[in-house]
Amino acid sequence: MSWIPLSTRLIASSVLGALVMVWVLLIGFDAMGAFVGELDEIGGNYSILSVLNYLIWTIPRRAYTLFPFAAVIGTLLGLGMLATSSELTALRAIGLSKTRIAIAALWVVGALTLMMVVTAETIGPYGEQYAQSMAMEAQSKDVKRDKGSGLWAREGNTFLNAREGKVAGTGVKAKIELFGVTMYEFDKEGRLASIANVARAVHEQGAWTLHQIRRSTFHARSVTSETIEQEHWDSSLNPDALKLGVTKPRYLSTAELRSSLNYLHRNELDAGEFELAYWSRFFYPLNAIVLCLATVPFAFGSLRSGGFGKGLFFGIVAGIGFFMLQTLAGNLAQVYRIPLPLAFSVPPLLVAFGSWWHFRKQA
Repeated sequence: MSWIPLSTRLIASSVLGALVMVWVLLIGFDAMGAFVGELDEIGGNYSILSVLNYLIWTIPRRAYTLFPFAAVIGTLLGLGMLATSSELTALRAIGLSKTRIAIAALWVVGALTLMMVVTAETIGPYGEQYAQSMAMEAQSKDVKRDKGSGLWAREGNTFLNAREGKVAGTGVKAKIELFGVTMYEFDKEGRLASIANVARAVHEQGAWTLHQIRRSTFHARSVTSETIEQEHWDSSLNPDALKLGVTKPRYLSTAELRSSLNYLHRNELDAGEFELAYWSRFFYPLNAIVLCLATVPFAFGSLRSGGFGKGLFFGIVAGIGFFMLQTLAGNLAQVYRIPLPLAFSVPPLLVAFGSWWHFRKQA
C-alpha cells in the first residue's frame, strides 16, 4: 500500500470508516423493523429462532438495497470529519484539488459498489430465496418452492405449479399474480383427473381468477379438451403463504430476470415490474457513484461556513430526491412507452452535469 499517496489513504480511510458505520446502522434498523413485522407470524414451526435465521439470510439483500444511501451519508460524514478537524483545509493548502479529493473518496465507493454488484448476482438472490422458502415451509406445509421448477402449492386434491409470480400492493389491497401455471387435479382414488395450463392466476380481494385456461380432462377411455378465457377458482389457498413463495423481481439475479422477461414477452404477459428491476440493475453502479460525486460539494461547503450539519442535511435530501426522481422516471417511462434505458439514464446524467458545473464554478 506504500504506492498509494498518504493523502489518498487518509481520505479513503475516513470515508470507509464513516460509510461502514452508517451502513451497519441502516441494515440494523431495517432488520429490526423486519423482525418486529415478523413477530405476528410466529406460530407452529415458525419460531423466534426461525425469524432470526430468516433475517440473517436476507442481510446480503438488505446490504445491496441500502448501500447507495449509506454511500451518500458515509461520504459526507467522512469528508465532514476531515473538514471539522481542519485536515481538508491542510490538504487544500498543500495544493490538493477538490477533484483529487473527490476521486480519493470515490475509490472507496467504487470498490464497494463492485462488491455489491457481485453480491446482487450471487449470495443476495440465493439468500433471499432461501430465507423465503424456509419461512414459507415453516408456516405452511402445502406450499413449497423449488429453484428449478418454481412455486408448488396444494389445495385439496389439486396441485399447482407456477413458473413466475409477483406481488403488487400491500396489506388487504395486495394482489398476487402467478404466471405459467399448471394445475394437476386428482380424484379420490389418486388418479389424475385433469391438467390445466393457465397463463395467469390472480388473487385479488379474497378471490382467485384464472385467465386463458387450456384444460384436458381424463375419462375412463377418453380425453376431452377445452379452452376458457377466464373463470373463477373456488380455493382457500393461503395467499399469505404464497407471498413468501413469490420472489420479488428486484430480489432476482440478472440472469433470472432475463429468463423471466423472455417468458413473459413470449406469452404476451405484463412484464413491467420485471423490466424495471432488470434495467435498474444495470444503472445501480452509475447511480451510486454519480450520486456520491454530486453530494461531495456539500462537504466542502463546511470548510468556509462551518455548517457541516446543514451540508449533511442538504446532501441527504439531495440523495433521497435523486432516488425519487429515478423512480418517477421509470414509472413515467412505462406509462408513455419510453425506453427504460433512456429514462434511467436521464437522472444520473443531469446530476453528473450539475456536479461538473459546480466543481468548475468553484475551482
